[in-house]
Amino acid sequence: LTEEKTVDVKKSKKKQKKEDAWRPEGPRDPVAMLNALPESKQQEIQRALHLFSLGSTLPRTLQQAKRRIYRFWETQPVPKLGKMRTAHGPIAETETSVRKEHYSLPQGFSWDTLDLTNPTVLGELCALLNENYMEEDDNTIRFDFSLEYLQWALQPPNWLAQWHCGVRVDTNQKLVGFIAAVPANIRIYDEERRMVQVKFLCVHKNLRLKRMTPVLIRELTRRVNQQEVYQAVYTAGIVLPTPLSSCRYWHRPLSPRKLMEVNYPGVRQNMTLQRAIKFHRLPEVTKTPGLRPMTKEDIPGIHSLLHANASKFHLSHILSPQEVEHWLLPRETVIDSYVVESNDGTLTDVLSFYGITSKVLNHPVHTSVRAAHLFYLTCTATDLLALMEDALVLAKAKGFDIFTALDVMDNRSFLEKLKFNMSTQSLHYYLYNWMCPDMSPEKVGLLLAN
Repeated sequence: LTEEKTVDVKKSKKKQKKEDAWRPEGPRDPVAMLNALPESKQQEIQRALHLFSLGSTLPRTLQQAKRRIYRFWETQPVPKLGKMRTAHGPIAETETSVRKEHYSLPQGFSWDTLDLTNPTVLGELCALLNENYMEEDDNTIRFDFSLEYLQWALQPPNWLAQWHCGVRVDTNQKLVGFIAAVPANIRIYDEERRMVQVKFLCVHKNLRLKRMTPVLIRELTRRVNQQEVYQAVYTAGIVLPTPLSSCRYWHRPLSPRKLMEVNYPGVRQNMTLQRAIKFHRLPEVTKTPGLRPMTKEDIPGIHSLLHANASKFHLSHILSPQEVEHWLLPRETVIDSYVVESNDGTLTDVLSFYGITSKVLNHPVHTSVRAAHLFYLTCTATDLLALMEDALVLAKAKGFDIFTALDVMDNRSFLEKLKFNMSTQSLHYYLYNWMCPDMSPEKVGLLLAN
């Protein structure tokens, strides 16, 4: 027995030595190890991570949030959960001196200011977001941002490279973390403030237990404060301290067959396919006289319409003519904008929607779903319901599978009538270092392309 055991040990050591022969010397990059696994195994691990370490810790409701301890946010100038807010103004006084050195990252990681004018760097960011930004709980649908979309979302007028904040692995320079800010003039109730919109906070899904998110936020705050900007607006699908407003997503199927086949979230599953196709049928052509695509010559008229419309809301983006051009002038596969022109040449209405493609994983037929997201919408002469129906017709003609809108501004007036389905997902609006009373969704006039 002893001899047999000795032989077995020798065989085991020999086998282990053979298996280890391919391995490089020194510690291996954990991200590289996980990325080397087959896609199906990566998805299995991600599902387990979501259920084990994430699913129960991210509060989706105010009730869940009140039971949670927010150690990081308790150190930040944001309103406390459950406190009535009646005052208006900054929470923390303006810093007289801003920290000059970067915040410390975990060992093995370094900061990098991303140059998004470099196609290679932009491609790296695209890969990080597409693989890690947000995905459904069952890991079947994942955002698939394009390079053009990220350029549009992150490089508006007066953007700053130092506000595109990345984290890399020292050993191989792989991009594993990102957070961005873009400048904006925001009106909150009766006060206009220069601030930033915070976007695309993302940490590689295999590194989320390293507590990088608070460090990313602190570092971006430091960089923004260096430019003498001390307020920010941001959105999240989870409840943090403390939402200024909580809005709900609504979805309107344009290709019901495809959406039912991929089990797209937010689409009714209690209909037969034939019933769904009939129920969601749309006209073949638009009906609004004078409706046409926006051109560069329309910028002054659109700027005037949007500026007047913004005064109706408690939270709005005060757009400059240059920002109107950037955010609304049509770009193929990114943003579509239309105007209604009256007989005398006056612009009376504006509608716009931007597009985001999602990758469908492990489906035998479909590989992607295209979603149109309602952006800015202003009506002064056309019936809002009629104009939005035309928006659905236009989006379907452009190949979109679903149309998504928030119940902000005047949108509640048409959502149910145009057969939008209310989603279980909410979007919460937040202000950093600013105190004011909360507001209902119809008083929110700000939309972030995120």
